[in-house]
Amino acid sequence: MSKYITIKDIANELGISKSTVSRALSGDSSNVKAETMKLITDTARRMGYHRNEMAVSLRKQSSHNIGIIIPEIVTSFYMTFISHVQTILHKHGYNVLIATSNESYIQERDNIEMMEHCMVDGLLISVCDKERNIDQYRRIESVGIPVVFFDRTVEGVEASQVRLDDYIMSFFMVEQLIRSGCKQIVHIPGPSRIRNGYERLRGYRDALEKFHIAYNPDLVLPPALSAEEGGQVVAEFIDKNIPFDAVFGFTETALIGAKNLMQKRGLRIPDDVRVCCMAGTTLCTLVHPTITAVEQPVEQMAEEACRLLMHNIANSGKHVEDVVLRGEIVERESTVKPTS
Repeated sequence: MSKYITIKDIANELGISKSTVSRALSGDSSNVKAETMKLITDTARRMGYHRNEMAVSLRKQSSHNIGIIIPEIVTSFYMTFISHVQTILHKHGYNVLIATSNESYIQERDNIEMMEHCMVDGLLISVCDKERNIDQYRRIESVGIPVVFFDRTVEGVEASQVRLDDYIMSFFMVEQLIRSGCKQIVHIPGPSRIRNGYERLRGYRDALEKFHIAYNPDLVLPPALSAEEGGQVVAEFIDKNIPFDAVFGFTETALIGAKNLMQKRGLRIPDDVRVCCMAGTTLCTLVHPTITAVEQPVEQMAEEACRLLMHNIANSGKHVEDVVLRGEIVERESTVKPTS
């Protein structure tokens, strides 16, 4: 017997035609007698038959599946986003397929092709590289699969996107550090391949300029995403004996690694150095001291991404929006010096 039970297997078991079995399993009670319908459905259940959803999708030209491609699963941001998306799409009859690129544009390309083979009705993508897969994004849209980019977005693709105002929020975060007395602010940037990294670095530089603080390239460290990378770049920086009084991180994971390293080196936070980051999640509340961060409106981002995607699925159109959301600076222990 084959691995999967088919309509032909059920027909052979009962000695009736495949068309009758097919009509019965699709609920066509007008063309199948009630007793025959019951016999067929009972036999299908006993034999372990499951409807071939891929075949149904081919007939209906819709799989009711939405693909989500994310760059990593270390932080809780993406899992929270996916949870909200699943809740929203489930109400509209959609299932969700999830793939992780692990910060590899090659893996992301494979994920896109896999989602296409699974006949998804649309894609939500947070990219790992702002340029490498532009051709794939354009191709997938050209074959009729709508795409909405979220969080990490791209330019030069005619598709909707939902993102944080990274420039403004990083500007405000650094401005807050400066107003609290910090003047030698270290920045742990994101990789240049990520659009957010450029915008957050630009916000950092412009905040310094506003307060007439000279930009010092020695205070901008090599890019870091993971906690291990964050600790490594800060360790190398400290060894240079360059004075600093604050650290502003591209993301919380790198900053937490940096924070842990600084504490091991005997630096007190926030007494000796204040630390904060962009894209904070609950991780920022699970360490000591808790970390000041710009937090993204994850639920709103999920709602907007789903709205845009479902609109283009329903209308088979090319409606394009650039939705820019405002984050919130949540001040915690890492930047607030205790009063004596």
